[in-house]
Amino acid sequence: MKQLSLNLQFFAGEKTEKATPKKRKDTRKKGQVAKSQDVNTAVLLFFVFLSFLFIGGYLLNIFLDVYKTGFTEFIHWDLTVENLETVMLHATLEGAKALAPVMGIAVVAGILSNYLQIGFLFSGEPLKFDLKKIDPIKGAKKIFSIRAIVELLKSMLKIVVVSAVTFFILWINKDEMMMLSLKDVSESLSFFGQVTVTMGLSASIALLAIAVFDYLYQRYDYEKNIRMSKQDIRDEYKNMEGDPQIRAKIKEKQRQMAMQRMMSEVPKADVIITNPTHYSIAIKYSEDKFDAPYVVAKGVDYIAFRIREIAKHHNIMMVENRPLARGLYDKVEIGEVIHEEFYQAVAEVLAYVYRMENKA
Repeated sequence: MKQLSLNLQFFAGEKTEKATPKKRKDTRKKGQVAKSQDVNTAVLLFFVFLSFLFIGGYLLNIFLDVYKTGFTEFIHWDLTVENLETVMLHATLEGAKALAPVMGIAVVAGILSNYLQIGFLFSGEPLKFDLKKIDPIKGAKKIFSIRAIVELLKSMLKIVVVSAVTFFILWINKDEMMMLSLKDVSESLSFFGQVTVTMGLSASIALLAIAVFDYLYQRYDYEKNIRMSKQDIRDEYKNMEGDPQIRAKIKEKQRQMAMQRMMSEVPKADVIITNPTHYSIAIKYSEDKFDAPYVVAKGVDYIAFRIREIAKHHNIMMVENRPLARGLYDKVEIGEVIHEEFYQAVAEVLAYVYRMENKA
């Protein structure tokens, strides 16, 4: 029976892993975030139509003033360039007064909806010129992609929902609409304004419900697009930590510098305790620095040999004590005071050294 072998390396580039924090940060800097444009649209529409409930009277007064001025004053003016400029200026100023609060509310609503989705973010990356954006092949792929189909279905759903909501509002108010011919202009305008605001608020709430599902889909699609392969994660780690060979060279350089500093301290030692060949421990006692002797250098094999060479060159006495040398090497680091368990043994060694120096 023939067995089939599967090489797992074929799947090394498959993007199955969640994006790392660094990848998320980099994509955010590029302006790639999980955001639904439908949320912005729904929130903006809701607040704009909601504002009409509070500034409706203000807008009505402006429109009535334009209407009255136009049909009681401007209608009697001669058609000249100066008069036309005056009429246009008046209409522009009144239009600006009407639109200013609405536009202000729209800007605040747009900023708020974006902030609720992605927080504060400013990136110039999407504005940069990129030839890939005008690639016709990639453009065709986008047109016939799954995302394009989802967007088409979503647009059709929004049209159906908004149409159904507005038709329902009009249907429940059809009787009153039929009686508008018996009402004056102000009552008719008030009715149309009320119906318009009701349709706008209802449609925006319906769009907001759709936008919630769209936001969830956008998050899912975003997470899928920023997935990483195991190789991507390894490459990112290498870039963050640096190349292993470079790291090894840096560590080697650091060890060499530390070794040089340690060797420069050996001439200051009072005594070198040896094994006699494998271990060398340089001990110094200074009342001004510590209350007890401390280790200024230590090493084994070649480093121990170098310590002994420097000690001979500077006439530093060496004392052989195998258990003490091994214990100090294992338990006391360079620059540390010796432990209490070594006090007696080290004190005897230093006393012996001081006696020999006095005799000399």
